[in-house]
Amino acid sequence: MTRKVLIMTGDGGNSYEALYACQRFQEAYWEPVIAAPARRRLHLVSHDYEPGWDTYVEHPGTSMDAQIAITAVSTKEFAALVILGGRAPEYLRNDASVLSLVREFAAQNKCICAIGHGIQVLVAAGLVSGRTVTGHPHVCVEVERAGGIYSEKPAVRDGRLITAQSWKAQPEFYREIFACLEAPK
Repeated sequence: MTRKVLIMTGDGGNSYEALYACQRFQEAYWEPVIAAPARRRLHLVSHDYEPGWDTYVEHPGTSMDAQIAITAVSTKEFAALVILGGRAPEYLRNDASVLSLVREFAAQNKCICAIGHGIQVLVAAGLVSGRTVTGHPHVCVEVERAGGIYSEKPAVRDGRLITAQSWKAQPEFYREIFACLEAPK
């Protein structure tokens, strides 16, 4: 079995989620590979809440290199797909090559994971209908309109589909991811 995990993001992706994912997989002897629309340096962001704001605010985050373009990915090389949150999913969900790749992971019954706004990509790919998922609370309506069941739990595993609300749920999210990776198909 391959020990590689594809981490999908792009400009505006959540930098904390990206750094945590890479380090968490490396720590467990998995090889994380960052994929984006193009192989280049990505501009990531940090989302947080500030007093007086009704929504989150965005600050520049760390930069990270995309190691592979989404169109160059071969799903057979990876055991799982992790879709990061932040603002990147807003435009990734409109990219036909992204949706095709996500559906290919699903067709191969691989572990598919999304955190925060990453659920928007799963919604656009048609993968949440009849499934219990979570994500950033601002996308609850999108999930329900797509036929999904939105849960307010920090992290949810429905078969080989794992979702989390935000970076605050990363401990629960990664416990579920590693349980999925270790489970027989």
